[in-house]
Amino acid sequence: MPHLEVHDAVGEEAWIEVIKKMDEVYNDLIQYEVELEEKNAALDESRQFVFSVLASMSDILVVCDRSGHIEVVNQAMVAFSGKSEQALIGTPLFDLFADADARESAVRMFASHGMRGLTDCELPLRGADGAALPVSLNCTPRYNHQGTQVGMVITGRPVGELRRAYQALREAHENLKRTQQQLLHAEKMASLGRLVAGVAHELNNPISFVLGNTHALQRYAQRLETYLAAIHADKPAADLAELRRELRIDHLLKDLSPLIEGTVEGAERTHDIVDSLKRFSAVDRNEDRPFNLGQVIEQAVHWVTKVAADKFKVDITLPEGITVTGSPGQMQQVMMNLVQNACDAAADVARPRLEITARRVHHAEGDQVEISFRDNGPGIPPENLPHLFEPFFTTKPVGKGTGLGLAISYGIVERHGGSLTAANDPSGGTIFTLKFPLTSQAAP
Repeated sequence: MPHLEVHDAVGEEAWIEVIKKMDEVYNDLIQYEVELEEKNAALDESRQFVFSVLASMSDILVVCDRSGHIEVVNQAMVAFSGKSEQALIGTPLFDLFADADARESAVRMFASHGMRGLTDCELPLRGADGAALPVSLNCTPRYNHQGTQVGMVITGRPVGELRRAYQALREAHENLKRTQQQLLHAEKMASLGRLVAGVAHELNNPISFVLGNTHALQRYAQRLETYLAAIHADKPAADLAELRRELRIDHLLKDLSPLIEGTVEGAERTHDIVDSLKRFSAVDRNEDRPFNLGQVIEQAVHWVTKVAADKFKVDITLPEGITVTGSPGQMQQVMMNLVQNACDAAADVARPRLEITARRVHHAEGDQVEISFRDNGPGIPPENLPHLFEPFFTTKPVGKGTGLGLAISYGIVERHGGSLTAANDPSGGTIFTLKFPLTSQAAP
């Protein structure tokens, strides 16, 4: 009887251990099932994501196996070919090409480049209407998890679409270039408008001089005509002498040469002013010739100060023979802009001044000239300094500035191989610094 009780106790413990193991296995199975369902859900989500991406692609896509039979196509390929997805799957890839020559070329290219893939290969495919449509194809090998090639992925875009996109891009680029030229010319015209009053004053002196000399020459011509008429009338010598004294012929003859020389000088001065103005206002011809930068700076100061307030003073200290290569007309625009900006910046100062200094700097790669424009205005706020040369950035009131002057000047300086920087002077005011490579050629 005791032996039976021991045996029953051992059997009960064994059954309890078995039940525990079964519970563990059941829990593991439940856990595996949960994980499997989660992985299946993730797999379905990934499949849906891939299908949605394929469906949204505008480029055609074809996936084929190693034998060249189609396995997957996207909606763009369905729309392009005019066939259903079911009709395309399982058919040979090369049946998509428009004619025998295209199929032969495709077979040859895929045979020689299949493992490496193809890039931008243009071949004709048969479109939905049966016409041959050129398509830019890209082919990439497809591998399994063991690294074995199991097929190919072919993507393509109709060349007509590419050409339309390129044409639109080219037109946009041309429009941008035209707009840039218009903005450049508009800024030049804005600068030119500030010169009109000074030009009128500048032209007034030589024109008035020429006009006065012309009136004097007209009077002298009338006197000479009267005297010559008396000579041709064979009047007595005494009468001719009296008439010569009365008409002041001797004084007239002495004064005639200076009058003519003065008239010619005034006309040449007027021509120079008009020519300079016309050269500045003309559309850029991208000249590339040596010129004296010092003369350009002095002329820019002359033009701006003609229309500036009388209290605005400019001190110029330049070395001789600052010769650089480029367009003097474009450079004059840069210098005028810097002088005008200094004039505007110091407008509220009791005694506005601008100091223009230049010095030669020796470098191993060649000599340079460094020009500083230092005004005594309030300076530039530090937060505005990084944006100073950005197009359309301006701190001036509306109608007082386009925000293009410094941006265009910066571009012109760069095209001349130079640099333009701005900084605040510790003692007050702003310093604009220009650097240009000097040329050994003589300026005309």
